[in-house]
Amino acid sequence: MAKKIGVLTSGGDAPGMNAAVRAVCRAALRKGMDVVGIRRGYNGLLNGEVVEMNARSVSGIIQRGGTILYTARCPEFVNKEVQEQGRDKCIEMGLDGIVVIGGDGSFKGAAALSALGIPCIGLPGTIDNDISCTEYTIGYDTAMNTAMEMIDKIRDTAQSHDRCSIVEVMGRNAGYIAINVGAAVGAEAVITPEREYDLEAIANNMIQTKRSGKTHFIIVVAEGVGKTDYITKTLHDMTGIETRATILGHVQRGGSPTVRDRVIATQMGYHAVELLEQGIGNRVVGMKDSKIYDVDIQEALSMTKPFEDDLYDILYKTAF
Repeated sequence: MAKKIGVLTSGGDAPGMNAAVRAVCRAALRKGMDVVGIRRGYNGLLNGEVVEMNARSVSGIIQRGGTILYTARCPEFVNKEVQEQGRDKCIEMGLDGIVVIGGDGSFKGAAALSALGIPCIGLPGTIDNDISCTEYTIGYDTAMNTAMEMIDKIRDTAQSHDRCSIVEVMGRNAGYIAINVGAAVGAEAVITPEREYDLEAIANNMIQTKRSGKTHFIIVVAEGVGKTDYITKTLHDMTGIETRATILGHVQRGGSPTVRDRVIATQMGYHAVELLEQGIGNRVVGMKDSKIYDVDIQEALSMTKPFEDDLYDILYKTAF
């Protein structure tokens, strides 16, 4: 049984990470374990940048965005010798396991440490919802709500100026934020990396709809498409409608997490501690059929995630 565990956040920050850290800390303390917070991800592990945690260490953080443990990327952790240094640091600090909150890259590091004898549990923390082993990732709901609120505000201006607004949302190489936010704001079109798009067809729909009395348009583009400026200029040239681009950027990463993110982060964090309590590592905690479960890290990394094709089709059938 684990007597002392660490918790770290790695990669991009996501709202709800603090809720997960809180759950890990409180659950472990309840089970009689000691807990340390590892700052700045795997960099902090290698540098011994840790802080002893107690129940008060995580008081008042469940509602905060970002991560109190800070985060960083550590590309050198792919090297075997660096992984062994991480293992040695864990042994030096007396850690019996680590909860790693992050994405696929973070899970690869967790798998490496597990193979070297340090049980690790991964929690999916990313706004992109692009981790294949889970239906839902910590931070996804908050990011979508933030994007929706921003686009609602942009629509006010688009309507006032008879304008088409092209709004780029985050998601890395995935279009999950784009398709859900697009449906939520009633976008006329959503452009994602997963589906081919036809700017001429979109332009023709805009022209026809304008003839029926509609004077403003919202088009959501996933950042992974990588052509927001080109799309904006092309649609302006094709339609003659004033078209402006807005890139929402990192505003989507911040802010107080939603109820959904706080609750799921808490459930996942608690489940991670239950696994480490039994000496189980090399697992990722996820959501399947709306239930919390866990899966082998290597299996998790090999999975593929289907795109939301049904929602995509519904959006286009209700757009114009």
